[in-house]
Amino acid sequence: MSARDAARAIDALRRGWAVTVRAEDGALRLMAIEGADAVTTKDFDPVGEADILISAARAQTLKLANQIAAADPDMPVLIARAPWIDNDAAMAIADPVRDLASPLKGPFLAKALAAPAAAKAALRLARLAGILPAFFVTGEGACEGEASAQDIAAYDDAAHLGIATRARLPVSAAENAEIVAFRSPDEPREHVALVVGRRNAAPPVVRLHSECLTGDVLGSLKCDCGPQLHQALHQIADAQWGVLLYLRQEGRGIGLVNKLRAYALQDQGFDTVDANVRLGFAVDARDFSVAARMLDLLGIGAVRLLTNNPGKVAGLEAAGIEVVERLPIILPANPHNERYLATKRDRTGHQL
Repeated sequence: MSARDAARAIDALRRGWAVTVRAEDGALRLMAIEGADAVTTKDFDPVGEADILISAARAQTLKLANQIAAADPDMPVLIARAPWIDNDAAMAIADPVRDLASPLKGPFLAKALAAPAAAKAALRLARLAGILPAFFVTGEGACEGEASAQDIAAYDDAAHLGIATRARLPVSAAENAEIVAFRSPDEPREHVALVVGRRNAAPPVVRLHSECLTGDVLGSLKCDCGPQLHQALHQIADAQWGVLLYLRQEGRGIGLVNKLRAYALQDQGFDTVDANVRLGFAVDARDFSVAARMLDLLGIGAVRLLTNNPGKVAGLEAAGIEVVERLPIILPANPHNERYLATKRDRTGHQL
């Protein structure tokens, strides 16, 4: 089992190169549809007969899977290659943002999967790579990377995370703050913790904040991430001591590009939950064991958690951290995020 092999496969996929994914039921040679061009496709599949692998959530939109199957974002569906499916048509199949521009697609024929475990692992690999879970797929052949289902499962294991460095970092909310950086040898995302105040025996006030470039940096009004970040820092500073965990899990774990695709789907009328599912991802793909590992490395076993999301409480407790109290973050809505906040309240159980 080698997370290094998964890392190499992820790099190859993002570059548009072929990879092989193996499981106990067989192997699949794959190339990400969104990274394919005329040259790489010709090299991968000279005769143009490679079938197409997508998630059940995407297949359900294309009327190829039922809603029960589509509830699992890693459930694979194989589409038989038809002569009319060129690269442009394949991208229209892969990317639901294009559905309004190309509403009449098909007919499609779903095929039986010879290696369903390998196919499920491939869809998980796509999520880790931050690409659309859609592939051209063939049997054995030349490839630039190879990973097993076990390699892929081991890739983002939080147990491999360690402290890389730490330094004093005065911030506007608290001058007595220290920043701690965490790194894993397996993958490039680096997480940080901001420790505020003087540590004592009391459980700290802790905020788990998932990275949001658009909200945290650009001041997006579509979400409440930026205001939550700054409000959390002030609430932590007002406590005896506390920690802000800044997690590199953009878009609830689907990555920046796919989050922007979800924004485009929201512009078409879908809410934030349906947008994620329509792209072929889980409603919330974040891994709270990363946060638990960071707290463990900081010597923190019990927290007062600053969140409106009961899922964070459950996720942190499932990973071994005691949540002695949940503290709310109360912020006003604006005209641009009213629907987003209502969706969080009504569909994902946020206590707003």
